[in-house]
Amino acid sequence: MAKEVLYSSTRGAQGNIKASEAILRGLAPDGGLYVPDHIPHLEKTLREIAQLDYQGTAYEVMRLLLTDYTEEELKYCISHAYDSKFDTKEIAPISEADGAFYLELYHGATIAFKDMALSILPYLMTTAAKKNNAKNEIVILTATSGDTGKAALAGFADVPGTRIIVFYPKHGVSPIQEQQMVTQKGDNTCVIGIEGNFDDAQTGVKKLFTDDKLAKEMDEKGFQFSSANSINIGRLVPQIVYYVYSYAKLLKEGRIADGDPINVVVPTGNFGNILAAYYAKNMGVPIGKLICASNSNKVLFDFFKTGEYDRNREFVLTASPSMDILISSNLERLIYHISGDNAGVDAEYMSKLSKDGKYEITDDMKNKLVDFYGGYASEQDTFDTIKNIFEKTGYLMDTHTAVASSVYNKYTEETGDKTPTVIASTASPFKFTRSVMNALGKGDDSKGDFELADELSKVSGVKIPEAVSSIRTAEIRHKKVVDKTEMEGAVKEFLGL
Repeated sequence: MAKEVLYSSTRGAQGNIKASEAILRGLAPDGGLYVPDHIPHLEKTLREIAQLDYQGTAYEVMRLLLTDYTEEELKYCISHAYDSKFDTKEIAPISEADGAFYLELYHGATIAFKDMALSILPYLMTTAAKKNNAKNEIVILTATSGDTGKAALAGFADVPGTRIIVFYPKHGVSPIQEQQMVTQKGDNTCVIGIEGNFDDAQTGVKKLFTDDKLAKEMDEKGFQFSSANSINIGRLVPQIVYYVYSYAKLLKEGRIADGDPINVVVPTGNFGNILAAYYAKNMGVPIGKLICASNSNKVLFDFFKTGEYDRNREFVLTASPSMDILISSNLERLIYHISGDNAGVDAEYMSKLSKDGKYEITDDMKNKLVDFYGGYASEQDTFDTIKNIFEKTGYLMDTHTAVASSVYNKYTEETGDKTPTVIASTASPFKFTRSVMNALGKGDDSKGDFELADELSKVSGVKIPEAVSSIRTAEIRHKKVVDKTEMEGAVKEFLGL
């Protein structure tokens, strides 16, 4: 029987709680993130896991971390999440191109990797609400840099006992990302653009979460907040699954031998996706290097190089908008772990970050980051990578995956490391058609993004995903745009407070 895993805040204001409670709350009352009290080791061998399908692998991983869910509850959540919403039976297929393995995480309903976790989160959360006798309606409050928003909306639309409010930077997402959100159906959904960037949206959301007066007001009216952002441990745990799955799949196909290390490259914004790989490594997957790929907003690259995290810099809008982030929320979980699970130390750093916009970790903590490698790709690098790999192999990738692929090439040039490598391919190229067409040298400013999708399909021979064709002529249902200072008012209006 697996030992129970309990969760506490990275900032330590609260004792241990069960997984379902942590998922229900999203963010801890002190503004910290929930972390497990220990990282359990996989109970089945990777050779045994290699015989399982994606759903079976998900159960093996998630039962070890979500220990207060029964087998029946967990299997119900998994089977309802990973079904025909995905356009491939494998859920997360692997393609080989130019000497690397691309783990395709974009075969879900909204063609981005967020689907991998956000298709199961509503089930985990409504199950958690029942388990904890929650009397209130759950209000999912989320900030998005483009992908989380739509994936969360798709997951929670018309789920009984929930409402969902998504804030996104009005001028900081791709036209197809925006169209995906503003056409979202469902009486319980609300999408609001803000005049500001993603960090403004995320900061505003965190502020609403920790506002005691607002919480009291909501409670009186029968509401409570929870989060679908990667700050929610219910988002992070499902992401660990695909790193375990990718290793097991390579093992099954004979691409690697049992026990051989693999490296993992992740295009990184909010740090959740690469943190999931770090947890997978700690659960027993032989991962060598965790290669953290940044775009021109290279706050994480600088952190891994110097040990100083400093968000006081120009915010750059790039062709990989989901990574245009200067405050990587999930890094806080890693800081907590490398400080020896010391909540006091973590709270101090986070207070410095909020006050001065920066902090610097100790040499001892830096030494615990040896498994990480930080790299970054310029806009030119990103575009060159899309073009080169497509021309060389016929494999088409989006801008975020190209950032990872470019950083991987720099890493191998710099180190000569030939370890088999899995690159997290985080979105369909059709989500960023204009940038991908520009990269291929076939851009056309006179055409809209949907016309360009037709062109891209012709050029690449890849069919336009349903997620894009279905929103082409859909009705725009969400038109509200507010200043970043007016987020609370917008929430109250939607909830009728």
